[in-house]
Amino acid sequence: MSHEHGDPSHDHRDAIGRLEAVETVFSLRSRALAAQSTERISISGAFEGRVLSESLLAESDMPAHSHSTMDGFAFDANESYPFDVRDGEVFPEDDPQSLAPNESVRVATGAPIPEDANAVLKIEEATVRDGELHGPPIDSGTYVYERGSNVTAGETLFESGDRLSAKDAIVLRDLGYDSVPVVERLDVGLLATGTEIHEGRSSDLDSAMLASLVRTWGHEAAYEGTVPDEYDRVEDAIASIAAERDVVVTTGGTSVGKKDHVIRALRSLGDVRFHRVRVRPGKPIAAAVLPDHDAVAFAVPGKPVGAHTIATLVMRPFFTGESALAEVSATATVDVDVPTEGFEYAIPVTISDSSAEPLGHESSPLAVYGDTFDPSVLSSSTRATLADGFVLTESGFEAEETVSVVPYATTE
Repeated sequence: MSHEHGDPSHDHRDAIGRLEAVETVFSLRSRALAAQSTERISISGAFEGRVLSESLLAESDMPAHSHSTMDGFAFDANESYPFDVRDGEVFPEDDPQSLAPNESVRVATGAPIPEDANAVLKIEEATVRDGELHGPPIDSGTYVYERGSNVTAGETLFESGDRLSAKDAIVLRDLGYDSVPVVERLDVGLLATGTEIHEGRSSDLDSAMLASLVRTWGHEAAYEGTVPDEYDRVEDAIASIAAERDVVVTTGGTSVGKKDHVIRALRSLGDVRFHRVRVRPGKPIAAAVLPDHDAVAFAVPGKPVGAHTIATLVMRPFFTGESALAEVSATATVDVDVPTEGFEYAIPVTISDSSAEPLGHESSPLAVYGDTFDPSVLSSSTRATLADGFVLTESGFEAEETVSVVPYATTE
């Protein structure tokens, strides 16, 4: 469903697809990480969000010994009942002795089993009479965490450039790593453009949000203030930040108006890799390389919802190395058309009882558009940030249709 408005050829002329933009962003990320210094950090500290500078290998099989996953009796399942029961019990801290033919041994959960054993009969199914074990037939591998089944020696579990998360501490500890090699965090400077913001007549609604995103994505962010819509001051401010930091993120001034100077400044200072991505809201984003300063720049549009949307869809992969979008299914409550073909539209929705209500539709508490999604108006509404996620669609959707919702929490 779509309704054409205005001159769509102008919107299409310079814009690239989101996936193409993300591929470009990944290449910029590789360049930026390669220029960073490296350090080792303890995994007992704040390592989440840090980016590995080297691949990590497993030096040995994990587990090094087969372990029991239940309290019970270990034996060779290829042999037949009854099994002689050896005296004693094997605990997790023990080094078990070999079994004789048709012999079993009591084992605790987590205990290594003898090399001659390949199965564990859980205690609830075991019967011991006159020193002999009886029970139902079981297959080899039953209740056994087998040697090398988790990790094989020499296997690469983490690649250079991977971003670490809290759960990675589990396997890193198991691999024997107390510290890991990482690149230094990227240092990001944020600059708000616009005379109305610089003079205090309008609030800067973007910089705090973008700084929070950058920090959540594992890097450092500093607010560099504002600059009015004057070309020389815009260019000088960008160059000054680029000389001191790894990444420059500007807001505002990315469109084609007489006072939109950011893109021209980036072209003067370096190489603009793209300007405009076929996503609404947030289309006029740009990415550039500033070679004289060995820095990367992102120019984000000024409307707050559009700024957040395009930053999470296009800029996030630069900082995290991740572009996949998690989705949950919900049922649309109303019909929503899109205005122009050839774009992906991020339509904010609230979710309740598996129903997705477009926040901004005239039927919602925020009534700023009718049956046709209006990304320009919606992008200016701060209340739209109270949505739970967005539906990314090129064609709109109908009431009662099952839609895929990208939760905002998964992109931040």
